[in-house]
Amino acid sequence: MKKIKLYRLKAPGFSLTELLVVLIIIGILVLVALPNLLPLITKAKTVEAKQHLSHIYTLEKSFFYMHSKYSDELEAIDYIAEKTVKSGGSANYVIEIVHASYDGFLARATSVVDFDQDGVLNVWEIDQDKKLIEVVKD
Repeated sequence: MKKIKLYRLKAPGFSLTELLVVLIIIGILVLVALPNLLPLITKAKTVEAKQHLSHIYTLEKSFFYMHSKYSDELEAIDYIAEKTVKSGGSANYVIEIVHASYDGFLARATSVVDFDQDGVLNVWEIDQDKKLIEVVKD
């Protein structure tokens, strides 16, 4: 019977040490870049508040044209609030109508997440004149 010789072929690849060095370098780069990206992340998330408050403005104006007054209830203007991230949803802001009367309203969006971990929550407001302002910066 003939003996069959098995040869081990060395496959090209990376060693574990090389992979770990690359992962450490990537981790260091992320740690260096992250503080510079936090303001961009915060700015991107504030778009949510602006869009929801603009939608509230439109709904309040429609309600006003039908009833000659503004509503102080989100349900009355047919606004359905999304679940916040704290309650298993995807919304970063809680939307509320602060006050409403025959001549105006004020709606507020308050963040439920501290985007830059400084202890301050972001707050936006809109009124009947569509003045959208950032009351508290995060």
